[in-house]
Amino acid sequence: MQRKNYENEMLREKNITPKRKQKRNKEYTFVSVFFVLIFMSLIGYLIYFNIEKSEEFINSPYNTRQDTFSDRVIRGKIMSSDGQVLAETEVYDDGTEHRYYPYYNVFSHVIGYDSNGKSGLESEANFQLLTSHSFFIDQMRNEFSGKKNMGDTVISTLDASLQSKAYYALGDRRGAIVALEPSTGKIRAMVSKPDFDPNTIAEQYQYLISDSNSSNLLNRATNGAYPPGSTFKVVTALDYYRTNGTMDGYQYLCNGSITEGTHTINCYNNTVHGAENLYQSFAYSCNCAFADMALRLGGKSLNNTAQSLLFNRELPLETYRSSTFGLSDSSPRPLIMQTSIGQGNTLVSPMHMALITSAIANKGVLMKPTLIDSVQNDAGEVISTQRPEAYKRLLSAQEASVLGEMMEGVVSYGTATSLSGLGYTVAGKTGSAEYDEEGHSHSWFIGYCNTDNPDLVVAIIVEGGGTGSEAAVPIAQEIFDEFYY
Repeated sequence: MQRKNYENEMLREKNITPKRKQKRNKEYTFVSVFFVLIFMSLIGYLIYFNIEKSEEFINSPYNTRQDTFSDRVIRGKIMSSDGQVLAETEVYDDGTEHRYYPYYNVFSHVIGYDSNGKSGLESEANFQLLTSHSFFIDQMRNEFSGKKNMGDTVISTLDASLQSKAYYALGDRRGAIVALEPSTGKIRAMVSKPDFDPNTIAEQYQYLISDSNSSNLLNRATNGAYPPGSTFKVVTALDYYRTNGTMDGYQYLCNGSITEGTHTINCYNNTVHGAENLYQSFAYSCNCAFADMALRLGGKSLNNTAQSLLFNRELPLETYRSSTFGLSDSSPRPLIMQTSIGQGNTLVSPMHMALITSAIANKGVLMKPTLIDSVQNDAGEVISTQRPEAYKRLLSAQEASVLGEMMEGVVSYGTATSLSGLGYTVAGKTGSAEYDEEGHSHSWFIGYCNTDNPDLVVAIIVEGGGTGSEAAVPIAQEIFDEFYY
């Protein structure tokens, strides 16, 4: 009792009451718990990062630390889906290494290069190629003896025979080709011309980047920017369907031209199509009917539909150019007319048109496009597999069905009849995209084969190739024939 009184007396002398002491202890406890929670959160995040996120961070193509792995690992192979070597590292007796591309220019843009920087799949799969999952005892033995381990092998989705066919079908013309599976998103072929030999990129690189007339390093399939021409009519047709709920009831009398104020749009070669419904105007690619349609719809409506198909949006890919589109309620009527037929200010990449076509072929669902099928170690054991992944529903199943029916009409009685009666069915849309004042045009074709259960989508552009039926459609047939036969 005396001791307690003594303690209370001492507290009074220090001007500290028991209640104040208790309050101060609570404050200390709160601060301590607060810092303990912060510390535990940091520990938890570090554990989560190392288990879940570290590989994703290291795998970023922007992480330059990946290249330090080459001190311990021989860069792995890149293979095609049909078992062909597309890139491999040759090691000489003196220990020097050389990256070799057996197909030379054929895969130049899609596989890329590993000298003077990285591009293509060499960049996208850099982490996997510089990671070794060899048998751990072999790895330990190599570590102790100062030898490098063998990097993993990346099995791409590319088909070597299909890629070769697309490459040689394009010939010496400028342009690009994309072929992919709509149900999986697997990219089977990707060609861009002019091209380069990745085996000599180190010697040629300075010339290629310094020559103002050279665009050989540009992957036109993914980063080319072209007016889409009449392939854009799938967007205008979709907007009409969304606005009216049906394709039925539209009628137009084509006289070969349509004038709004002082601006006139002509059909190709001033062709007079006469009375036609919407399906016929799509199949015959009637510019006048679609310009009339666009004036009824308005710029804002077209803009909303275009954006739903990823115009002015990021595409589900890395290092790929976004397509541009710009209309609103205040857009001039002549610009609305031009835009509806794929001219105006609209610019698109062949890859983007392939993705739109893929969504139509896959009942409205766009699968995430991919170039990597699986990763194996040097003994052929599977380390990881890329599973097909849905990216987004771009349009309803009914909308996709209606557009697919219209695209079938293009082949059965429209501008791509050369693709009918081939032993397989095709749906598509041709396009002629003017690019200068003299009326020269790029040749476009987008489409897919096996209309009941689509197997392969293609998007093709031939620069300066004229109409779609002149240059792009014959290439599509060669690719489809290679796929089936």
